[in-house]
Amino acid sequence: MEAPSVERKLAAIFAADVEGYSRLMGRDEVGTLRTLTAYRVIVDRLIASCRGRIFTTAGDSLVADFASAVDAVQCAVAVQDAIAKENADQPADERMRFRIGIHVGDIMVQGDNLFGDAVNIAARLESLAEPGGICISGAVRDHIGTKLPVGFIDIGPQQVKNINQPIKAYCISGETLPITAASVVGSSLPLPDKPSIVVLPFQNMSGDSEQEYFADGIVEEIITALSKVRWFFVIARNSSFTYKGRAIEVKQIGRELGVRYVLEGSVRKGGNRVRVTAQLVDAATGNHVWAERYDRELADIFAVQDEITEQVVATIEPELYAAEHVRSQRKAPESLDAWECVIRALSYVSQGTLEGNAQAEALCRRALLIAPRYSQARSLLAWVLLRGHGPRLQEALTESLEALSVDERDAWAHLTHGIALWRMRRHGEAEEAFRRALDFNPNFALAHAFLGCPLATRGADEEAIKSAERALRLSPLDGLVSAYASFAMVFAHFGAERYADGVVWARRLIEKQPENLMANYLLVAAFAMQKDSIMVAEALARLLRLQRDFSLAWVSSTTPLIGEVADRVLEGLRKAGLPEK
Repeated sequence: MEAPSVERKLAAIFAADVEGYSRLMGRDEVGTLRTLTAYRVIVDRLIASCRGRIFTTAGDSLVADFASAVDAVQCAVAVQDAIAKENADQPADERMRFRIGIHVGDIMVQGDNLFGDAVNIAARLESLAEPGGICISGAVRDHIGTKLPVGFIDIGPQQVKNINQPIKAYCISGETLPITAASVVGSSLPLPDKPSIVVLPFQNMSGDSEQEYFADGIVEEIITALSKVRWFFVIARNSSFTYKGRAIEVKQIGRELGVRYVLEGSVRKGGNRVRVTAQLVDAATGNHVWAERYDRELADIFAVQDEITEQVVATIEPELYAAEHVRSQRKAPESLDAWECVIRALSYVSQGTLEGNAQAEALCRRALLIAPRYSQARSLLAWVLLRGHGPRLQEALTESLEALSVDERDAWAHLTHGIALWRMRRHGEAEEAFRRALDFNPNFALAHAFLGCPLATRGADEEAIKSAERALRLSPLDGLVSAYASFAMVFAHFGAERYADGVVWARRLIEKQPENLMANYLLVAAFAMQKDSIMVAEALARLLRLQRDFSLAWVSSTTPLIGEVADRVLEGLRKAGLPEK
């Protein structure tokens, strides 16, 4: 029997599957199959209407090819829009959401089968897409250009399984697609269920056309960096730049793009200096939330661009949380949605009290009742469980892993996973988790602060100090960042036998948190290693007032420290006269 002939051609490959299909089948096989069948009718019809051809189907997945990348992306957008409408009336944990990946490349067609790297790459891109979202390769992005009214988020080169070279990838949001303003003139888009922001092109006030590139570059960098904060909905560059050179009221922009906040700014060059201003505006009211001015030397224009981007993004995150907290306070507790529960929980966490933690835990659990697969609520719950006296480590570890199973790119989930591991003295795994958090959000100040702790305990003192310093630079006014960066500093200086510096950082922490036991016993140990008997006596007396039965055995059983740093701390406490039990 003669084998079917093989045809080679260039095609756009569309790969799709259902997120959490096994979980849905485990809960209700008959209902899930019925929903999948109904949704596949919709998907198949849309593929056919966009001139696509379905080649492979297996369970919840399918592969189709299109002669045009534009047709493939247009179809993907239509599919996600149609499925989102079908899901609208379903409980959050029962919604069937597709992930779609698209790549353009050379393929081989043999009968009803497709072969080639293009098919494999599309499948890998699909796995990178968010539930309800679309992930495309750089090749597809190049083909589309400005032909479609959709926005793209550059997620950089992605190393995927069984493909040698990293794949340049872009995401298109699924259930609330970013689109150009021109396509929604006279209409309003609904607000997403999380903080939403558009970064408008900064005005060039210099009269120097060269500064246009600098201004645009800053905006593009800010958009990319904000897109890595998983708790934000960020309008893509293609949409925000349609407003360049146009004088439009902020409230109108908010309505047209469906965002709550607008970041705008200007650039002015004078001699070898540049002044950049930025302001965050509440689009609903027109009120200013935050404003800042940056004056810099232009010796290295790219370094200045990076520095300003970093500082703007690091500042905006807590400012948005604060603004969202104020907004949520206007609503009755019983009418809060999942995000509003989380934002109120954050405000309780910042109080640093047992009562505040209890309130935060209740709000997180309520958010999960509303939306069981809400990763941010789970990662914040894990964080709450790690705080206070008698942290529930195993429970926190379980919650952080559950958050990661929902969203592997959630930086907060990686952070809380790392903290749980750190407290369990699994420092190597903790360091890896903190680094993963920073992979997904390089401006995550708290992750930089925590990373310094396992670095210090394995003897990487200078790297630990740099990590802590970066945390403090990114968020100098955040009490939590300051506390954990200070711990990293104390550990690092202890490891390097710079006890006087350890005293300085321990004292800074005690000034802000007088009842912090770890800070107080580290201060005692540092004074003892300096052989300062007067200061040892004073610090030890303060420590024993905080906890009368404090002992070396208590420190050994509760401190997350391990290795030489832990031995050195215990040696200092022993010299100070702390009892063994």
